[in-house]
Amino acid sequence: MIAAVAAGHPATADAALEILAAGGTAADAAVAAALASCAAETIMTGLLGGGHAIHWDAAAGRARNLDFFVAVPGLGAPPREPEVLELAVPFGEELIHYAVGAATCAVPGVAAGLEALWQAHGRLPWPRLVEPALRIARDGALMTPAHAACLAMLAPVFTMHEGAQLYAPTGSLLQGGDTVVQPELHKAFEAIAEDGASALSTGAIADALLALSDERGGLLTREDLNRYEARWVEPVEVPYLGGRVLTRGGLSEVPAALARLPRLVGVGAAERVVELAAALGGRLDTAGHTTNVVTVDGDGNVCVLTTTLGLGSGDWVPGYDLHLNSMLGEVDLLRDPLVPGQHMESMTSPLLAFDGRGRLVLGAGSAGGTRIATALVTVVAGILDEGLAPQAAVDRPRFHVAGPVVNAEPGVDEGGLEELELLGRQVRRWPAPHHYFGGVSVVTPGGAAGDPRRDGAARVLR
Repeated sequence: MIAAVAAGHPATADAALEILAAGGTAADAAVAAALASCAAETIMTGLLGGGHAIHWDAAAGRARNLDFFVAVPGLGAPPREPEVLELAVPFGEELIHYAVGAATCAVPGVAAGLEALWQAHGRLPWPRLVEPALRIARDGALMTPAHAACLAMLAPVFTMHEGAQLYAPTGSLLQGGDTVVQPELHKAFEAIAEDGASALSTGAIADALLALSDERGGLLTREDLNRYEARWVEPVEVPYLGGRVLTRGGLSEVPAALARLPRLVGVGAAERVVELAAALGGRLDTAGHTTNVVTVDGDGNVCVLTTTLGLGSGDWVPGYDLHLNSMLGEVDLLRDPLVPGQHMESMTSPLLAFDGRGRLVLGAGSAGGTRIATALVTVVAGILDEGLAPQAAVDRPRFHVAGPVVNAEPGVDEGGLEELELLGRQVRRWPAPHHYFGGVSVVTPGGAAGDPRRDGAARVLR
């Protein structure tokens, strides 16, 4: 594997490359990139979200998953039914129903997870890893065109309460090329640089978060913040092409999709569409907002890390400009009874792929909610089975099966789509590529790729 990074924003990729160049490990670079994404990709993620990672320790020959997803709030408090705000938001060609508001905020895990990753596999001092994010927070972040398009769709949420001053400071929404200025965000990163993850569970930030939650009907308690822990778990292993893929289970559909996936090398374009649709036929859609980073260091260590706020609750912690997550409003995650203190389920699926000789040949992850499995599996198959270069596999037009509907980007083989229609599927042809279809980041021995659907970027350490 080459020393490289792929991420969801140029500033995030630059942060990781900076840390690799300074002698940091893949874990160091992933931590710095994730922190930077919380300053640069605030439409997609934030410090009050959650996530999952997979880490490959090359010297030990061992992979482990890190679960730092959000937990169910309410420890130490009597149960009650929260009041949420229901919204219907146009999401490309779909109308998606959301629940937002402070009562949808679950216990955040990003800071605890990044600290756990650094403690286990980091090399550089913790404050050094915070420096890129702190610079972005102080200087402002570039609003890329893809993120601006997402903001335009989500304006009803991102201009609620405090968000109006951040994302429409002159009365009009920020556009691509504008600078996102969050004047208080740097204070949160300064606290994290000094105190680590405890900055978000104790002290002034925690006090402000709990006060906001109480004021607006949220469920968070001080006991929730104090007792949250990230946890290391063993990955799920799936045979693929004579080798294996390591990822996670839970609500991730990647293991099952890979198990159903036929060989695609040499298959015609139309047949490929039909075969993939059969293997990837998925659930009806919801739309979370997520970002992913893949880092590889010069020693062959690899880290794939995905974080998310869900949509975001529409509430920002005063004094710190921190957006609350909306995980309790993500209907697709609410499969089991919600027990305070337990980590919620997630569809995030960071993965590593090995060939039949045991060599690591790919690290990848994706944003995209219910579209994560589709995006990841098609890119992994494109690279490892069909022989595409990483960027070509990421760029290739995608389609996604949502119940009886097949959503397709321009360029998906029309013969295959017509055959699906003959089989009884409804095909919805989208007018342009769209971030609905996920945001894949991938690194292989042959190169790295970010996803143009979300203005992703890749960097190689020279």
